[in-house]
Amino acid sequence: MKSFRSRRDADDEDEDETSPSGRRNGRVDEHTRLLPNRVDSTASFLSPDDPAVSPYNLWTVRFVRWITVLLTCVAFVWWLLMVISVFITPPGFHVRGSPFFAFAYASVALLTLIVSLLFFSVPSKAARILSIINAVLLFVDAIVILAVPGLRHAELWVGIASVVWGAVMAIWFVAADRAVQWGKAEEEERLTGRPESRRTVTEWTEVLLSTIALTAIAIVVVLMTLTLTLRAIDLGLAPPGEKYWVDGDRYQIHLYCYGEKTDAAGEKATTVLLEGGEDPVEQGLWQFAENAVKNGSISRFCFADRPGMAWSDTAPSPFSAGIASDGLSEALSRAGEEGPWVLVSAGIGSIYSRVFSSRHGGQVRGLLMIDPLHEDLLPRIGSPGRGFFLWLRGVISPCGFDRIPGAILRGRRAVDRVWGGSSYQSGDTIFAKLQESLVAQSLTRRDVVSSRAIQDRDTPVVVISSGQKIRKDSDWEDKQRDLSNLTGNTKHWDIVDAPHRVWDELSGREIIEKRLRKLVKPPKAGL
Repeated sequence: MKSFRSRRDADDEDEDETSPSGRRNGRVDEHTRLLPNRVDSTASFLSPDDPAVSPYNLWTVRFVRWITVLLTCVAFVWWLLMVISVFITPPGFHVRGSPFFAFAYASVALLTLIVSLLFFSVPSKAARILSIINAVLLFVDAIVILAVPGLRHAELWVGIASVVWGAVMAIWFVAADRAVQWGKAEEEERLTGRPESRRTVTEWTEVLLSTIALTAIAIVVVLMTLTLTLRAIDLGLAPPGEKYWVDGDRYQIHLYCYGEKTDAAGEKATTVLLEGGEDPVEQGLWQFAENAVKNGSISRFCFADRPGMAWSDTAPSPFSAGIASDGLSEALSRAGEEGPWVLVSAGIGSIYSRVFSSRHGGQVRGLLMIDPLHEDLLPRIGSPGRGFFLWLRGVISPCGFDRIPGAILRGRRAVDRVWGGSSYQSGDTIFAKLQESLVAQSLTRRDVVSSRAIQDRDTPVVVISSGQKIRKDSDWEDKQRDLSNLTGNTKHWDIVDAPHRVWDELSGREIIEKRLRKLVKPPKAGL
């Protein structure tokens, strides 16, 4: 009896020490019975809807939330670096493929954490299932990248870190959501007498919104996995020629040469160096040049894919025409190709050929430009609207909205996606065009204006223009006329009734071959 009374007296003393706010000795812990202003309640338990019934009462849940906030800050910094690397590549952050893939994985990680924070106090089984699906798919993507040498070469550590980071954040979402569910059940049982299985309308709304958000993320991850699979398949298409390291071995340029290095007289043959326009050289000019070799119009030709196009890696940003010329020169040197050259270019490719010609004047025997772009019209390439459109296309390119249906429903093959009619859908190509647009009015214009000043005035020049484009654009005609006078040795300016890709018409191919033959094999003096 005495023992019982002593215990009761001690309890009374404890109650005396308890403040009106429910604190014991001024301290609050997980065993505090009620939150402030609830101590005088006549009910033994709280209602499940009472604000006092919250998982945030538990230190463990609060700690998980703060960790989630910290991870969100880290994810935002990484995401910001991925955005910056599209425009200006920070040291060590260059990827040899499309940087939009690393950006997409970083975006998935950041969005997952944002959804976790927005709906942190309302755990959902559906959200956990969707996040597990995302984590599994992202880990599969990481395994595919690591297992396929070409993907590993393209993504480097930046792409691999981004996809692994996204997978880990999806797993963290599941762990955090499960911790909140446990904390919610603990508090409900302590303060209401039992775990609450019902939800309020507000909670159901939050569950619906989190499920919709994670479903959208899951759809994006599925599409990215399919696009990554297509990329792995496309890597099975072996390039003709070879790939050569340039720019301090930071990326590779694909170079292909065809024909004999010596002519019938045993002399060193003039090599035609092709530069594509808005599309890869492989789209038309390659076949045209091979036919020209076979029918004897020329002896040999070479072409290199500009970075980001066809089989060439992407280059760090910014990337101007001058940098492209340096890369081409290095690739040719590594391949043992010394010229002499006749440069054949189309569209915007003429900008690159002119810069190359000005820097290799002694080796260039002639310039043939097919409907070339004038430097005064570079603002059309570098307009803000076009740049934003290319950036937007690049952002959504990892989802493969156009490439996946093309492969499944239209039977498009690897050759179509690498250099064929659908190559413009590639994230690498979109990035290359965005790089081109970003510096068109600054670095590239400076390079081409400088090249005009130092261009060898004795270099023969031929311009073949599209009559269809001239009829639609009077400025185009004026600029074509100006380019025909690029040097003091203008040979011909032909206007052909053909589209911008003049070689698509038979009349265009015939005039190109005719003019090219005279540049490569000029008639000897006195004949």
